[in-house]
Amino acid sequence: MQNVKTLFLASALALAPLAVSAETGRAIIKGTGPDSNIEGEVTLTDTQSGLLIQGSLKSAPPGLHGFHIHEFGSCDDKGNAAGSHYNPTGAPHGHLVTDGLTKAHAGDLGNIKIAEDGTGSWLYTLPDLKLSGATYTAAGRAFIMHENADDFGQPTGNAGGRIACGAILTIKPQTALDSSS
Repeated sequence: MQNVKTLFLASALALAPLAVSAETGRAIIKGTGPDSNIEGEVTLTDTQSGLLIQGSLKSAPPGLHGFHIHEFGSCDDKGNAAGSHYNPTGAPHGHLVTDGLTKAHAGDLGNIKIAEDGTGSWLYTLPDLKLSGATYTAAGRAFIMHENADDFGQPTGNAGGRIACGAILTIKPQTALDSSS
């Protein structure tokens, strides 16, 4: 019986690297103003199709708001420390989801629609982005929600001030055998 247990444990350990989940990330979105109640969460998952971005917000002003990945992962100074739109190749402003990387900044996610009750959600898969370890990466950057709609004008969409921000952090992948959290 001992040999069966040893064989089972050895087999499980040999397969453990196959049980590692895809790299994931998370951004906790908070309003940039002192009296803002905006909050939300975005999860990012590397998939074979690209970077899957899922998110939701609440207590946000109704309407369309520009929502972009900015170049630095800091929300200090009311979101201004996040820098400009993430644009490593100098592409024109556009809508990454529909235009692709040759016609849009790598951080151009377009607009999020906030309902009258202050809630909004989205789901994108961005084919050429990864969380980390690729030419176009999201980890270490920040999501910014702007006060107005992105009109896709040049150079940055005329979306106005930054009303919410969340730094994009990676989450350590765990194996099926890893019991720590």
